[in-house]
Amino acid sequence: MTGLPHVLLTWLLQEERSRSEHNLVNIQKTHERMQTENKISPYYRTKLRGLYTTAKADAEAECNILRKALDKIAEIKSLLEERRIAAKIAGLYNDSEPPRKTMRRGVLMTLLQQSAMTLPLWIGKPGDKAVDGDEQWILAEVVSYSHATNKYEVDDIDEEGKERHTLSRRRIIPLPQWKANPETDPEALFQKEQLVLALYPQTTCFYRALIHTPPQRPQDDYSVLFEDTSYADGYSPPLNVAQRYVVACKEPKKK
Repeated sequence: MTGLPHVLLTWLLQEERSRSEHNLVNIQKTHERMQTENKISPYYRTKLRGLYTTAKADAEAECNILRKALDKIAEIKSLLEERRIAAKIAGLYNDSEPPRKTMRRGVLMTLLQQSAMTLPLWIGKPGDKAVDGDEQWILAEVVSYSHATNKYEVDDIDEEGKERHTLSRRRIIPLPQWKANPETDPEALFQKEQLVLALYPQTTCFYRALIHTPPQRPQDDYSVLFEDTSYADGYSPPLNVAQRYVVACKEPKKK
């Protein structure tokens, strides 16, 4: 891995935060003195201007360190995923190993929720911006990719099916790698009434849905309305789906 070690990043962040906290305390004390004296002198104006300029620079420096730390987290997660897939592929061709035990559905659903909760939060710079047909979309993991055929081999995440599929790139929709913060990056979220594919609760299948309510906080889920002809208006009541399991759908809404 390249870049700064995570231990050094942690130390730099702590140092930067300590320095900025000291400056923020000075700002607070200056305001308190101004209130006590009940006046704003040229001296206090100059002092506060300098303190706020420093606070802004400290905040920008802390944001840069946080972005580097998030990049490092993404790098580590990617490396771990590559190793896991490599180990899985090696196991596929190892006849001496016993067959893998099937995971209970309840355990699988719990793991999927844990995966959604541990999705890193995206902290973007200003200006950054973080499917079709009636086909069935399933939650799957990539086993291999062939550069010769430009096709993926994927396994259904639901081990009860134990199915392997060979798919072209256009039939693969990557899951989000980051959680969006509605307070800082609202444009990265799907908006109300936008058409999406969402993982139906307690299943491993994605279905068309409309956004009912976007997340209001980073830890919140989407509230979505799944297309369902058994209801008079053609949509289910609102159901919650984690950010990790909501992806874009390019197909127009059904009328």
